[in-house]
Amino acid sequence: MTELSAVTIGLVGFATIAIVLSYAKMIWRKRKFPPGPLPMPVIGNALQLMSEGLMPSLVKMSEKYGQVYTVHFGPRPTLIVVGYQAVKEVLVDLGDIFLGRGTIPVFQRFYNNSGLTLLNGEHWKQMRQFSLLTLKDFGMGKKSLEEPIQEETQHLVEYFRKSNEQPINPSTTLSCASANIIASILMSKRYEYTDEKWMKILQDMRDSFEIISSPWGQMYDMFPDVMEYLPGRHRKMFDLLKELRDIVKENVKIHESNMDPSCPRDYIDCFLIRMKQENLDSETCFDKTNLVATVFDMFLGGAETTSVTLNFGILHFIKYPEIQEKLHQEIDQVIGRTREPRLEDRNQMPYMNAIIHEVQRISDVLPMGCIRSATRDVTVRGYKIPKGMDVLPVLSTVLQDPTQFETPGKFNINHFLDENGKFRKNNGFMPFAAGKRVCIGESLVRMEIFIIFATILQKFTLKSVVDPKDLDISPTESGLESIPPSHKVIFIPRE
Repeated sequence: MTELSAVTIGLVGFATIAIVLSYAKMIWRKRKFPPGPLPMPVIGNALQLMSEGLMPSLVKMSEKYGQVYTVHFGPRPTLIVVGYQAVKEVLVDLGDIFLGRGTIPVFQRFYNNSGLTLLNGEHWKQMRQFSLLTLKDFGMGKKSLEEPIQEETQHLVEYFRKSNEQPINPSTTLSCASANIIASILMSKRYEYTDEKWMKILQDMRDSFEIISSPWGQMYDMFPDVMEYLPGRHRKMFDLLKELRDIVKENVKIHESNMDPSCPRDYIDCFLIRMKQENLDSETCFDKTNLVATVFDMFLGGAETTSVTLNFGILHFIKYPEIQEKLHQEIDQVIGRTREPRLEDRNQMPYMNAIIHEVQRISDVLPMGCIRSATRDVTVRGYKIPKGMDVLPVLSTVLQDPTQFETPGKFNINHFLDENGKFRKNNGFMPFAAGKRVCIGESLVRMEIFIIFATILQKFTLKSVVDPKDLDISPTESGLESIPPSHKVIFIPRE
């Protein structure tokens, strides 16, 4: 036997022993977790999860193992929580225990392991409190933000009017509108719909999320160390967001050079002021790395998820013309044809309010929710969950829980209307998650969606270029995000 052969045999033997020991450790740990499918060495339950698609697989497994069960994303054990009651238990009843952020390899790469989304413990509490107060100071959730949203919506109206009733794809323009609203709060910026460079950046953002939500992105989240070295579409998802990240960095640099501490203009200014106040504290989370990551995160969340919801809404409007007709009647009755819609109109418009809620529910924009982790040992439904274990509350199973919604798989306005035609709340409505780590921009998104939808439908009748019966509005991908299909729309002025 040659020396090379001996070394090869030794390495193979060593690798085999390592795999066997790793698998033995996995199986030993598994016996302490809630039930779930038997994982394979190294790859865990990847084959079962990817065979029918991630979301369908998770739902199907819950039928066998219950509302709380264990899945191995690669070698990583994760507690899966499905259905309204179980998700409420984790996010609300035990919310203080499940405040930790779990493992999200894609976001960890995006945000350089920094920013509000990924912070934990005291740093997360400080950053969230600061961000909430600062965003409120600049109008989030208040009437003072109504005017900028109305102004941006008028730009949308003019853009759609100039289409002269020719079919157009509104998706990137809607992205620009929602991006401009959050950009005004974060960095005092607004971009024109004719800015080709900016529109390309927004399209790149959409393309990146499409890859993240595809099997390529899901495989990266399971095996980040391996996928880093393999060819495939997943390698593009980070490059597609580079220009947006560079714009955030550039705006931070500009703010540093011309900021007036006595008159902060936006979120970046306020963060820089806080940085100077804490510059002697070596343990502070208020540094430039967290600033860039947090602004980048808020921008992605505020622009992308809002525009996706707007796109799904328009698709439902052209799919169901009878809905538009009723919405036009309500708008004409409450607002009229000339006055700009205001947030206070929502209380007088139960049909519009219910439609928006049902669009958000059925569109299921973030079906996976966002992974959490246990901050200490805890018992959930009789199972001991160790500190640090990843926990995935699957929001899609809440929005489609038959105990909360009569026809969970179908668009049904009566999920949010009572027998008298008045708006009614539904506990299963959790598109923004729930508890103390609920989406920080919820009030802003709700305000945007109402004013934009009400204004567009006040001014236009929307028509599909194909027979509505033949229009498929189901997502093209459904992973981290549900991706709406691309369709052209005709905007006909209501004169």
